[in-house]
Amino acid sequence: MSENIIEVENITKVYKLYRKPSDRLRDALRLLPAEKVSHRRALDGVSFSVPRGQTVGIIGMNGSGKSTLLKLITGVLTPTAGEARVGGHVSALLELGAGFNMEYNGIDNIFLNGMMTGFSEEEIRARLQDILDFADIGEYVYQPVKTYSSGMFVRLAFAVAINIDPEILIVDEALSVGDVFFQAKCYHKFEEFRKAGKTILFVSHDLSSIMRYCDRVIVLHEGKLAGDGEPKEMIDRYKQILVGLRPEDAREGALPETEDVSNVNPQLLSYGDGSARITAFAVEDADGRPVSSIEKGAFFTVRMRAEIEKDIAAPVFAFTIRNIRGEEITGTNTMVEEAYKEPVKRGDVKEITFTQKMVLQGGAYLLSFGVTGFEQNEFKVYHRLYDALTLTVVSEKNTVGYIDMDSRVKVTDAAAISPQ
Repeated sequence: MSENIIEVENITKVYKLYRKPSDRLRDALRLLPAEKVSHRRALDGVSFSVPRGQTVGIIGMNGSGKSTLLKLITGVLTPTAGEARVGGHVSALLELGAGFNMEYNGIDNIFLNGMMTGFSEEEIRARLQDILDFADIGEYVYQPVKTYSSGMFVRLAFAVAINIDPEILIVDEALSVGDVFFQAKCYHKFEEFRKAGKTILFVSHDLSSIMRYCDRVIVLHEGKLAGDGEPKEMIDRYKQILVGLRPEDAREGALPETEDVSNVNPQLLSYGDGSARITAFAVEDADGRPVSSIEKGAFFTVRMRAEIEKDIAAPVFAFTIRNIRGEEITGTNTMVEEAYKEPVKRGDVKEITFTQKMVLQGGAYLLSFGVTGFEQNEFKVYHRLYDALTLTVVSEKNTVGYIDMDSRVKVTDAAAISPQ
């Protein structure tokens, strides 16, 4: 291995599919005609490498090959072609139940799972209290795990995974089962791992977590590598895939004929099926003047103009605000606000305004715009402009996080407490 701790080279995995269970045995004995076996290519020639200490998110639609890829990296599955090389001790939390015996209690499974990953009984015993403290499931640890709730199960499984001191931690969606307090504890542990130079592979449909914790993102689609790069760019690419668009359908720098271009992003991302076009947008202050900055606490308006290219039964006009890392902070649309439910005709031009009070903390933000809708219960993107406009919020006082709740604070003398 070079400086890369994981190297995946042209890896392919093909599953055989059988019409009935007995066909599997007949095929193993080479008694089954080839035409009675079908094949599904779960991964097709995927290659990438991961440097030591990097946190990599892996995203894609269901069936794109994410879980298969992780199982190949951990050695749970054998590739049909290609090779996955790993240069460090791996701890994997692949799916609920993996590596646990449902009949054993929690303590027994801690030792079983630890030994399966290469640790001795003495090494596991030395880590046992840390595992129990992190899992925090009380006396249930002495009960068979088949009696656990999904939340208790994932607590124990994750506690084992992160307390055996791996060089590589691999997590596949397991955290979505835990409660919010446990998830917060897990993500705090992620940060500790990153600072300690550990390598993390992280599969999740929670794009906010992918954006927040990953240094890099890999996009899989239909078993192939559809993207590999900076989180913000890859998440935007994944969103295009979700609505049936190919990455090459997106265009950069397709500037609308907006009246004020001083804070328009020349590298904005534009895509959609062309049923509508956003042709102008702006942020305006309380007096209706286009601005690139707003004082916190002031009222402001987000304005957009959309030209309709074909009849649409119920368009949804939207805007979102993201921070400079690409995390969505807030936003709204005409469907959520129940502000517009009318059909539009080809040739119509609609002007949409959203007026609200600025409650975001001081800093730089990016505005995105969209015209979407549903046709036969299928979500459609008619036009989207991602990160189209920059907006600076000016503030003399900031609090914690992204918003200011406009708190009123009072400190008074408490009544003296008499000693008992």
